[in-house]
Amino acid sequence: MTTFQQQLKSRFAALGLIVILVLASLLLRLWSMQVLSGEKYAAAAKNNRIREISLDAPRGRILDRNGKELVTNRATLAVSIDPANDEVRELIISGQSADKADDPTRADLERVFGGVAGLLGMTPQEVFEKVADSRVEALRPRVVAIDVPLDVVSQLSERQQEFPGVRIDEVAVREYPNGRLGAHVIGYTGEISEKQMAASDPTAAYELGDIVGKAGVEAQYENVLQGDKGRRLIEVNASGKPQRVIEEQSPVPGRDIRLTIDIEVQKVAEQALADALAEAHRQNFRKAKAGSAVVIDVKTGEVLAMASAPTYDPAVFLGGISQEEWARLTDKASEYPLNNRVVMAAYPPASTFKVITGLAGLQYDVTNSGKTYRCAGKWVGMGTQWPKMCWKHSGHGSISFDGGVEESCDVVFYEIGYEFYKRKAEELQSFSRTFGLGSDTGIDLPGEVSGRIPDAAWKKAFNENYPEYQTWLPGDTVNMSIGQGDTLTTPLQMATVYAGIANGGTVMTPHVLKDVLGSDGKVARSYEPSVLVNTGVSAPNLAIMKNALVRVTTQGTGAGAFQGFGVTVAGKTGTAEVYGKDDYAWFCAFAPAQTPKYAVAVVVEQGGHGGSVTAPAARNILAKLLGQKIVTVHTTDISR
Repeated sequence: MTTFQQQLKSRFAALGLIVILVLASLLLRLWSMQVLSGEKYAAAAKNNRIREISLDAPRGRILDRNGKELVTNRATLAVSIDPANDEVRELIISGQSADKADDPTRADLERVFGGVAGLLGMTPQEVFEKVADSRVEALRPRVVAIDVPLDVVSQLSERQQEFPGVRIDEVAVREYPNGRLGAHVIGYTGEISEKQMAASDPTAAYELGDIVGKAGVEAQYENVLQGDKGRRLIEVNASGKPQRVIEEQSPVPGRDIRLTIDIEVQKVAEQALADALAEAHRQNFRKAKAGSAVVIDVKTGEVLAMASAPTYDPAVFLGGISQEEWARLTDKASEYPLNNRVVMAAYPPASTFKVITGLAGLQYDVTNSGKTYRCAGKWVGMGTQWPKMCWKHSGHGSISFDGGVEESCDVVFYEIGYEFYKRKAEELQSFSRTFGLGSDTGIDLPGEVSGRIPDAAWKKAFNENYPEYQTWLPGDTVNMSIGQGDTLTTPLQMATVYAGIANGGTVMTPHVLKDVLGSDGKVARSYEPSVLVNTGVSAPNLAIMKNALVRVTTQGTGAGAFQGFGVTVAGKTGTAEVYGKDDYAWFCAFAPAQTPKYAVAVVVEQGGHGGSVTAPAARNILAKLLGQKIVTVHTTDISR
């Protein structure tokens, strides 16, 4: 029998063995961590100790073609709140809890943010929502207000102990030296959305909270205007509080860009459009609230001015737009001022489309310059059961093809359209597309719509659920021949059509970028003009149309607007019928007629008559470009 002493000895031996095994295991683990995985754990330790904060780069400036600033940057005072502050961090953590019972109370919000919110004209909840945005980097200070008045800054600085985590920073924000001028071309900036993040190039290294272009050139050339971020390495303690800056790399500013826009022409275009709206009101077209104007260089496609009404102030987006202001800008009652109607709105082109119908007729030998027609005011070519009226109900009598363009006689173009229908080859549609209609122009601006050139296949697909409406009828082609029916074009498309006629049948791709500048201010890259389409229209046919368009402005439907103008203009009036609304006023032109340089298109929604509302606006835009006197014109031209 073993004694108690012997039993105790064996137990000590077993315990010793266990201790040896545990120590051996710990030593083995320590050796593994230090020798085999030493680099891995050292890096992890460093990562736990070091935090990286990105530093925003100033955006590049946007200049007009002559180097005048359209958009620049300015330094301003901003109030930020540091999320690493103990009281602030405590609220953020409670707000991120899955348990709603842990959410910060109104008293908590008032205690931490009440003072700063009161000085900034905000509520504590609004301040908290900006600070608690989990999408932003954990240690990046949250900007809660910009352009803070100096008296508020003074109070925040002098009583800093009363405002947890509050700091005053100098930040760079966009500045618009000309206010709203050119807003639709320039666009605006705002915080990047999750959708934009997902669609962005990974090499851009965007983070939620970054400011990016949202519309216009700001969005189109985001990759040029947005510079390269810098970085700041910060050492933090075990609680995650910053201790010191270890390293800092300065950001690289974005590059400046120069646009094709001429700021002086832009001013005139916007004023001319405003005057056109006022003239529509004077003529009792009180519903006229919107419109657009664009002028391009016929040889290069450069956009010299682009105006859209109503407009907006891009400065309202600085620091984040309020919900009330956003609702106003996107409400139907406001006529959607954020929309650039030059590229985003498609309308029936009305009689401005007659240049397409006329040139197609000449090109396909459906008509000729000497051919005459009989206009009695009512046309019954498709049968007496389907009569169609000319805008001049008393009729034009015997009228030539050229006279039909000059007087915008609908009957002339009804005849041409009906002849195209009977040929059953959809030649009018095909010819329209040779000028780029029905597809994007490819302009370097976001949001462009394609318009529509309808044909039998489109009508059948559009009326898929209504078989009785699927057949392409004679009236469809006849309506199309005068720019009505289902035909839709944008103002930019019509400007390119007239530019193509002026440019010998070659349509250039419209564009707004002229140059990208380097850090030294010199041109680093220039936009290379490109051909959108070669129409193939013969020189004699183009000459016939040019001469007819000159007759429009010298003795026809646009003569009143161009009386006394010192340069010969080739143009066409248009008055579009839109169901349930007043007529839309159009005018398209190019000048000088014999040596064309510029093409212009102006449209006013529910503005009435092209000859008396939009033609005077086009006159003054061309006057600025051609050195003519800008005048106020009141004319009674009411043709279509």
